[in-house]
Amino acid sequence: MTARPLATALFERLDAALPQTQCTRCGYADCAAYARAIADGEAINRCPPGGAEGVARLAAISGRDVLPLDPACGAEGPRKRMFIDEAWCIGCTLCIKACPVDCIVGAPKQMHTVIESLCTGCELCLPACPVDCILVEDATPGRTGWDAWSEDDAGRARERYAAHRERTQRAAHENDQRLAAKAEAKLADLAAASTLTDPTALERKRAVIEAAMQRARERAAKA
Repeated sequence: MTARPLATALFERLDAALPQTQCTRCGYADCAAYARAIADGEAINRCPPGGAEGVARLAAISGRDVLPLDPACGAEGPRKRMFIDEAWCIGCTLCIKACPVDCIVGAPKQMHTVIESLCTGCELCLPACPVDCILVEDATPGRTGWDAWSEDDAGRARERYAAHRERTQRAAHENDQRLAAKAEAKLADLAAASTLTDPTALERKRAVIEAAMQRARERAAKA
C-alpha cells in the first residue's frame, strides 16, 4: 500500500486536533483551512475555542514551541450556546444560512429555533440577524477550551459541517444549472428572432448570454 504524502498526513493530524467549531476566528474559512495553513507554516496559536490545550496539541503535532493564544483572535472562555428570542424572530432565514452546522431550523416568515445540543457556539449567526433576536449564554460555565468540548463533539461537528457544505454546494450547482437552462432558452429565442432589424444588437445580447452561461459552467465545475 502506498503511504500517504507526509504533508497530507500532517494536515489530517492537525485538523483532528482542532475543535471543528468552524467559527472562523482564526482568520480562515473553516478548521480544515486553518489546519492546511498550519501545515504550511502558519502560527499555531489562533484558535480560541481550542484554548491553551489546543495550542499545546498543535505544537506537539507540528514540532513547534507552545505560544500564548493570539489575543487578536479572541480569548479562551466557556463554550457558548445560542438561542433565539421567539418573540422577536421575523423568520428571515439569514441565521439558518449563516450556521455552518445546520443547527438552526425554521421556515421563511416563521419562528426559528436553535437545536442547542448541536450548536458549536461559533456565533456566526449573531451578525446575520437583522433584529438582534439571537442571545448568547455560557454552555459550560467554569470549563474552557478542550475541557468544554470533547473529541466526540468535534467529530459530530465535523460531520455536520461536511453535510452542510455538500448541501449548499449541491443547491448552488442546481441553481446554476437552472440559470444556464434559462440562458440557453433565451439564446435560442434570440437566434429565432429573425424579425430583429439590428443584427449588431442581436450579437451583443447573444454575447452577454453566452458569457453568463460560461460563468455558470465554471461555477458548476468547481462545485
